[in-house]
Amino acid sequence: MKPMDLVKKVRREATFERAALDRGKAVLMAAIRQEAERQRRPTIVPQLPYEDIRAALEFLERAFGFREIPTSRRVSETGMIGHTMVEFGDGVIGLGTQGAHGARSPQSGGIASQYISVRVDDVDAHYQRALAAGARIASGLRDHSRGVRAYEALDVEGHRWRFLQQREVPSP
Repeated sequence: MKPMDLVKKVRREATFERAALDRGKAVLMAAIRQEAERQRRPTIVPQLPYEDIRAALEFLERAFGFREIPTSRRVSETGMIGHTMVEFGDGVIGLGTQGAHGARSPQSGGIASQYISVRVDDVDAHYQRALAAGARIASGLRDHSRGVRAYEALDVEGHRWRFLQQREVPSP
């Protein structure tokens, strides 16, 4: 039931029974939370393979500022993380096991097949954070055309990440 339909129903029931108002509010809030969560999900979620998801997750959080989505974690009976998802801003990336769906990490495959671009508010501060966390810098901070400032770093298994900030271009 849509939130507006629930509001109408709660109003009708509340006129007859006060407790219905409290129950209705709880149902309405749950529906709003569920709708917000549904709308928050991105349409496309890239998946990156890792030999050691736990180590990759710890690195991505510490060096690049990603946050794990706790409800996405899947753990085997042996305690090994088989899949999880991380978010940064409004973006989401899945971290999956090595070899799942034929995907290999650059560490075991010997070559990186892609890079991921991430927009940040302050690329200079982000660069310093990555350095302090021990990230391998593939391409240092530099200014590009059209006001873009960026750097590239490799994660613990060699996936290439490009962090960039759009800056205003001065008028001529």
